[in-house]
Amino acid sequence: MLSLEEAVERSLATATFLGSETVSLGNATGRFTAATVNAKVSLPSFDNSAMDGYAVRICDLYGASPESPAELKCIGIIPAGNHPTQSIEAGTCIRLFTGSPIPTNADAVIMQEDCSNDPNDDRNIRFSKPIKPWKNIRFKGEDIRENDRVVTTGKRLTTGTIGLLAATGHGSIEVGIRPKVGLVATGSELVETTNELQAGEIYESNRSMLCSLVTKANGIPNAYPIVPDSLEATTAAMKKAFAENDVVLTSGGVSVGDHDHVKPAIGRLGGSLNFWKIAVKPGKPFVLGQVDGKSVFGLPGNPVSALVTYLLLVRPVLLKMQGASDLRLTKRIGRLEEKLVNRGDRRHFIRVTLDMDGIVKSAGGQRSHMLSSLAMANGLVDLPQNSSLAKGDLVEVLLVEC
Repeated sequence: MLSLEEAVERSLATATFLGSETVSLGNATGRFTAATVNAKVSLPSFDNSAMDGYAVRICDLYGASPESPAELKCIGIIPAGNHPTQSIEAGTCIRLFTGSPIPTNADAVIMQEDCSNDPNDDRNIRFSKPIKPWKNIRFKGEDIRENDRVVTTGKRLTTGTIGLLAATGHGSIEVGIRPKVGLVATGSELVETTNELQAGEIYESNRSMLCSLVTKANGIPNAYPIVPDSLEATTAAMKKAFAENDVVLTSGGVSVGDHDHVKPAIGRLGGSLNFWKIAVKPGKPFVLGQVDGKSVFGLPGNPVSALVTYLLLVRPVLLKMQGASDLRLTKRIGRLEEKLVNRGDRRHFIRVTLDMDGIVKSAGGQRSHMLSSLAMANGLVDLPQNSSLAKGDLVEVLLVEC
């Protein structure tokens, strides 16, 4: 059996960048940048007011107090979006709003709550305290300067980054192409959820689960009809999936039984087997192969095994195909509420729940067919073989929903 690290290395070695495409910012959330992008303009692009108030010269407010307010004549109004045509001279001020450009000679903005109008002349504004230089002014380029780097290659685009790109003059972005992923479920006992179950049958669930996971990684899932346990049917289904996708995921049919046909089908299609079996639990019977330069990942049929091996081995490959710079699962630190034990000879990825307070506990039964604990879990704890963790220990939790 391969170690997980070697299996990951071999899997990533098969991943090829699919190229790039340009998409609008509205369609770019979660995609990975394929080029470095620089700001077209500075942020702010001009000196402007941080609030509603009055542009002043601070020297005109020296000594101002509630008992002896300074009085300035308002000589104009500059709404946001207008260019100032007047400058402030001694004894004058100009009315501003949030985002209004700063007029010439102004060196501070005093908020409207700190001033009042002369009852006899609303153009005379009274100020009851002095103000510090440059107070309430946003300076040109204090956030981003023109030609500053906004995003680097391989970064996932967040909503905040998209806002920054738009504000610096970009309406579209070059991103990695999303991989098309064929999903093939094998097993004569499997039926679609639209059918009535007969004796010995079970509903197929892995394709729906994998569709969700692939979509989260920006892949484009393409689910195929359930494949019965025959070499001919498995070969035909995989041949079609390879022709229509960039990578193929199968579930089931990768063990050593008489009805496990994924490995022989790879051979029939002229492909090669890279490895089979990895030293993890759940997920030992995992296959990596290639057909015509495309990878096939043979996931175990048990749902938990399929999820764990997908997260550890397939997700990084899908991200690399899009040019992502970070292929790791998100981790959070939590504190165990109970003891965790692994008495086996393989690393065990235990399903756990991590709550808002950082408390970690088992999600329930850990057998690889148990979907109830899978539904409860939001993370995995990597427990080495023949080891245990005590109640109260700090642990790293690999997040499932990432």
